[in-house]
Amino acid sequence: MTWLVVAVGLLLLVFLHELGHFSVALAVGNRPRGFYVGFGPMLASFKRNGIEYGFRLIPAGGYVRLPGMHRPAARDIEAFMGPALREDPGLAASVQRVRRALETEDFAGAHAAYPELRDEVEAAQLSPAARRSANRALRDVEEGTSVDAYWRQRTWKRIAVIAAGPAMNILVAFIIFVIVYATGAPSNRASTKVGQVESNTPAAAAGLQVGDRVVAVNGHAATTFERVSTLIRSSHGRQITVTVDRGGQIVKLGPRKTEKVGGRWVFGFVPAAQLVSYPLGKSTRLAADDCWHVVTGTVKAFGALFHAKERGQLTSTVGIVRISAQALRVDFNYYLQIVGFVSMSLALLNLLPFLPLDGGHILFSLIEAVRRRALAREVYERVSVVGFALIILIWIIALSNDLGGKHPG
Repeated sequence: MTWLVVAVGLLLLVFLHELGHFSVALAVGNRPRGFYVGFGPMLASFKRNGIEYGFRLIPAGGYVRLPGMHRPAARDIEAFMGPALREDPGLAASVQRVRRALETEDFAGAHAAYPELRDEVEAAQLSPAARRSANRALRDVEEGTSVDAYWRQRTWKRIAVIAAGPAMNILVAFIIFVIVYATGAPSNRASTKVGQVESNTPAAAAGLQVGDRVVAVNGHAATTFERVSTLIRSSHGRQITVTVDRGGQIVKLGPRKTEKVGGRWVFGFVPAAQLVSYPLGKSTRLAADDCWHVVTGTVKAFGALFHAKERGQLTSTVGIVRISAQALRVDFNYYLQIVGFVSMSLALLNLLPFLPLDGGHILFSLIEAVRRRALAREVYERVSVVGFALIILIWIIALSNDLGGKHPG
């Protein structure tokens, strides 16, 4: 159940990110053609008001399909229609009409010629591969030449649509932090709840679990961690029995001998922090501070890519899931706080000025506004290679940290 809650939480963050794109696109007249949860093969879908909503096999995110992300080009249509033309040369006349219109940037003419080409492609006897390629060409023509195509929108509309995704994640993070501070945020004081059980210790051997609340040691009640620590230290290596509250059930663990570490007798666990609630006004200020700390921390993290000593601070989805699951076992507010940090990090990662990230699309919208002409698809695709390489580099470093066990705790 813990892992399911963690997975749903991460998927919800991505869903809300895409919902930001979707909502603002509708608001500014750049009507999306699809809203999908997950990636890979389609499991189920339905259409409403001309928009397809679908659920895909791999629950690792989602995306919004905006019409006409790139300016349609004659060479693209020729390339995608190539396999169909080889199998059915009779399509050549209609393809050439669309192609000539695109060459002269007569997008209204290309849009008007689209229905005839679509009908001929539907009637043609084509192999599955040729049909898929031809359908890609048809979609590019229909969506790329429509009046609501993304590339044809005014610059502020394009930036608003793209920035809405990260903005949604920032808003979600802020709201989460406010809720956490208002209902109980981790403080600097230790509680009697177990936050981490160290391996190869008496606590681990006795079966102590993360989330257990220590209520007594050797039958002596303990309501503070200071009292628990005193009782354990006074054992001087003798066997102790630890009584815990585990989800409402009282469980006795041990007896187990304590061990000496750093001149102190210990059982082998790290306490969770006490949760402290704040008034709404202060919760709001603290939430804003947390958002800013994530911004500065993220900048330092990317700077650490060039410093071997600090690269160990990066974490991948594997590490996020593991940390989130551990936090959820301690307390839901611990987990909720981590979800807020992840939401902020997701926003900032997407704002990096590299394609295909949102920040890259914002940068290219500004470039196109300056040059007063949309860039061709091939330019986007070539520049995206650099962005993909950077993303893969970050992912590999973060994953190696997670699998190598470099993260503390």
